[in-house]
Amino acid sequence: MPLTKALFRKKCLKKMKNYAVHNKFYKDSLLNLKLLKELTKYKRTKILFYYPLPFEADITKTMKKLRKKCDIFVPFMQGESFKMVPFRLPLKQNSFGIFEAGKTLKKINNIDIAIVPAVGVDTNLQRVGFGKGMYDRFFAKLKKKPYTIFIQPEFCYTNKSICDSYDVSCDLLLTPKVRLVKKRKYGC
Repeated sequence: MPLTKALFRKKCLKKMKNYAVHNKFYKDSLLNLKLLKELTKYKRTKILFYYPLPFEADITKTMKKLRKKCDIFVPFMQGESFKMVPFRLPLKQNSFGIFEAGKTLKKINNIDIAIVPAVGVDTNLQRVGFGKGMYDRFFAKLKKKPYTIFIQPEFCYTNKSICDSYDVSCDLLLTPKVRLVKKRKYGC
């Protein structure tokens, strides 16, 4: 049976949800160190973070450390996509169980870096997400593609091309043990 995106997503979600809870704190700490190292290369940037679900990699320590140096944004669900809002407390839990900052009238169209949770990644470093397409629709609306970092709590990768053309791709994939950089294509 050939590997499909749906089968791969199911396999990766099972791997994510079943990984050892006693190691979660340690793995999240490793990931935060790696992410902070990557992000400190940039001065005064606008960064879109995600606020993690319990089984996703918890990168809130990095978000809180960079809050004084960078403009930090988080997703605010709107219909089948989301808009960016400034990260501010208190956070409220939405109907999906995701914590969000309050709604804002400010329209933010430009970010430098996007940090995106990934369930799995294919050979083109394209994201397999939760199947709702929210990040795909969000990225399609942006005028300029930001430097994109995918975060995974457990490395889940296939060397097959299973994603669709509209699926978001990353420039860098980080897990507690793996760092993958997208190869640049050069040509005339």
